[in-house]
Amino acid sequence: MTTKTDLTTRPPRSPRVRLGGFAHLPRLIDKARAQTAGTIGDYEYGNDSLLDREFFRFTGISADALLAEVARGGGDLAILQWVHANTARPLLPHEIAAWSNWLENVPGLSTEARAWFAEYAESLTPPRPDISTLFEYLDVDDYVRYGGAA
Repeated sequence: MTTKTDLTTRPPRSPRVRLGGFAHLPRLIDKARAQTAGTIGDYEYGNDSLLDREFFRFTGISADALLAEVARGGGDLAILQWVHANTARPLLPHEIAAWSNWLENVPGLSTEARAWFAEYAESLTPPRPDISTLFEYLDVDDYVRYGGAA
C-alpha cells in the first residue's frame, strides 16, 4: 500500500489525533509521507520539529529510521506495529497515555516558547488568549494556513 500525502494542499492530521495511544504519531506519519514524496511544503520533519523530537526522544527511534519505514509504503497500522517493535524499550499503554497527555498540554518547553505563544495569540485578529499550548497553536495555524479565519 502506497500512501501519498501532499502538505502543500492540505495540513497534516492534528497532533491530537492518536494512533495506538500516541499523540502526534498520525501527524508525524503524514509529515514523513510528505517528506518522502517531496511535498512537505512549509512543514518540518524530524529534528527540526519540536514535537517530532519529543516523539523520537520518548521512543528511542530515530527520524531517519521512521522515514525509511514510512518510505516502504505501509499503512498506519503497519507503521504503528513497526514503532512498537523498534522502541528503545517496550512501552506500556499507561506510559504512552501519560506521555501523550503531557505532550498535548505542554505550553512550550522553554520560557522563550511560552513568551512566543503569548505574543502569537495576541497578534491574531481578533486576539486569541485561548491559545496556550503547542497543540492549540498547531490546530489554529493549520486552519489559518489553508484559508480559515483565526
